[in-house]
Amino acid sequence: MKPDSSPATTLFSSGASGASGATGADGPAGTAGGATGTMAAAASPRRTGRGAGVALMLGSGLSNQTGASIGALAFPVLGPVGVVAVRQWVAAVILGSVGRPRLRRFTAAQWRPVLGLALVFAGMNLSLYTAIERIGLGLAVTLEFLGPLTVALAGSRRRVDVAAAVAAAVAVAVLMRPTPATDYVGIGLALFAAACWACYILLNRAVGTHLPGLEGSAAAAMVSATLYLPVGVWVLWHHRPTLAALGCALTAGVLSSAVPFLADLLALRRVPAHFFGVFMSVNPVFAALVGLAVLGERLDALAWLAIVVIVTANTAAVSTTAKRAK
Repeated sequence: MKPDSSPATTLFSSGASGASGATGADGPAGTAGGATGTMAAAASPRRTGRGAGVALMLGSGLSNQTGASIGALAFPVLGPVGVVAVRQWVAAVILGSVGRPRLRRFTAAQWRPVLGLALVFAGMNLSLYTAIERIGLGLAVTLEFLGPLTVALAGSRRRVDVAAAVAAAVAVAVLMRPTPATDYVGIGLALFAAACWACYILLNRAVGTHLPGLEGSAAAAMVSATLYLPVGVWVLWHHRPTLAALGCALTAGVLSSAVPFLADLLALRRVPAHFFGVFMSVNPVFAALVGLAVLGERLDALAWLAIVVIVTANTAAVSTTAKRAK
């Protein structure tokens, strides 16, 4: 599951669509033959920086999926709507304090993509959390990743991209194979979350062209949190939260919003943007492992194979697109 409008998601969106550019340590760590002591000394911090970036990305992914699984523990008391409402409020506080959007200065042209992004936030998180309740964390997050994969493949006629699309389609068919226990509503909700993520990528570009820095994303998170205010209050009033359930929801907001946001920001100073995009593809694997460890969700061998295929297809699409853009 992705963090709310984190810089990681923004750069992954750009990488998936073929944008180039690297942040932090890019290129080889040193040259072969004739390397001087100065060059070797310069290479060492670069390698260290990239190692720290990988560690930060690992921490970000694990924190994100752990937060989602902990939030799922509150479903019996708050339901997905209540948990999402609390998470949206936490995300709004965090992004609002970091982005500090000057809402009164926004023009109508700036508000339009911001409002669209806010609706996408609201729909994406609610549909994903509801899907998690019905089909489990691993499958829901895997299907959600079809959103950026579709954007990466859209309009491409390269053989590697066609092969990636076919492989992903076969993997989805395996995940959706009919059995007596198949939850087609849950699968549909996860695919809707994927469509929302694809829309997020497109809308995020529009917001970026109209507003500087994180102002647009922060404003969208604040609007989305406001939309959840009445329904969240209603849910919390009619489903009185226990201290444990409220703690799980707040923890989900912190682990799935605050920690990934800060970790991604630091990681992107140390690794190339396209490398970050490729690395994000391991999130479905993290989700499946965390779902097993925290929620006791077990996947069969075919489901694991399908997850690996989708991750591989996503990695191939993003990495080859990034190389072509250079």
